[in-house]
Amino acid sequence: MDLFPPQCTNCWAALPERVDPEALRYQITEVPPIRPHTTEYRRHEVECACGYRTRAAHDPAVIPTSRFGPRLSALVVLLTGVYHISRRRTGQLLEDVLGVRMSLGAISGIEARVSDALAEPVAQAWEHVKDAEVKHTDGTSWLQAGAVMCLWTVATATATVFKVLANGSKSALLPLFGKLTGILVSDRATALNFWAMERRQICWSHLLRKFVSFSERAGPAATLGQQLLDLTALVFEYHHAYREGKLTREKFLDWMKPVRERFEATLERAVAANIERLSGSCADILEHKQALWTFVERDDVAPTNNHAERELREFVLWRRRSFGTQSDRGNVFAARVMTVAHTARKQKKNTFAFLIACVRAHVDRTGAPSLFASAPDVPTCAA
Repeated sequence: MDLFPPQCTNCWAALPERVDPEALRYQITEVPPIRPHTTEYRRHEVECACGYRTRAAHDPAVIPTSRFGPRLSALVVLLTGVYHISRRRTGQLLEDVLGVRMSLGAISGIEARVSDALAEPVAQAWEHVKDAEVKHTDGTSWLQAGAVMCLWTVATATATVFKVLANGSKSALLPLFGKLTGILVSDRATALNFWAMERRQICWSHLLRKFVSFSERAGPAATLGQQLLDLTALVFEYHHAYREGKLTREKFLDWMKPVRERFEATLERAVAANIERLSGSCADILEHKQALWTFVERDDVAPTNNHAERELREFVLWRRRSFGTQSDRGNVFAARVMTVAHTARKQKKNTFAFLIACVRAHVDRTGAPSLFASAPDVPTCAA
């Protein structure tokens, strides 16, 4: 809406409506009233001249099997599975904003159908992370009907996948990783010892927290802990300087060499000191020493596993609010929808639009869209 002054405020002469390229701009954004669109299919029965009555056939290709369309189904899953709003409050929101009444059972049924629609894209995401050259992994607890389960993630620069497992044992984790290719960034969990040590990177943030706990004790433990903390600080300082371009690669390697030697020597002294709850931990770190310095040798490897921990954070908050899931189906739904949400974000795709496209493909029995950039892009959420 263009507003023009009617007259000059100096001489009061009438002014033409001439566009000013430097006009002051004020914008207001509004949402129009949202009214759901309902399509009713009526199978009529018609009486013939012979007296026989025939009803129109039920054609599944014409009459949808679900009472809720792809956009509404995707919206429900966006609310419950991505934004983690409870089913009850999701139902209240749909009624308040859209004027759509939906029972808790209907919302649960939508989650199940959308979960099925996401199966193929999620399987592609799993293959994507298995083939990645560098992958981060971590786990946390999850609850199913009050029973403690294990939620695990594998995250790369382009994809994140989740899986709810019965436990975090080696036998449970091993099938997640396929052929065990690439570099694995993780903590020192013993369940991950199936990965070759020379192709791992141990998280220095975990080590930092361990050394802080040592330094807060009394006596020799505090001294050793502080020495390990000081060396860890150098590790991070030099790495940050290198990543910021303040150190050349040659200088970074030169500076890290004495730090590595002093760090491993300090660990050996700590082991020899035979201090309870310190020497054993340091011995375990020494057993992983091949995996401590992979980030020095390779530019594409980070020294921490913060990436996987950040990916798990939303799931942890979801667990605290909802106390987990109630069934295996709920576990599959949660893992699939979060896999799609996190991977879509990394691929710069609109999550809502992708969910709509998956549901439409499932209804039409066509191939599901891909999460990855090499595939044709998904339309915007307004489509």
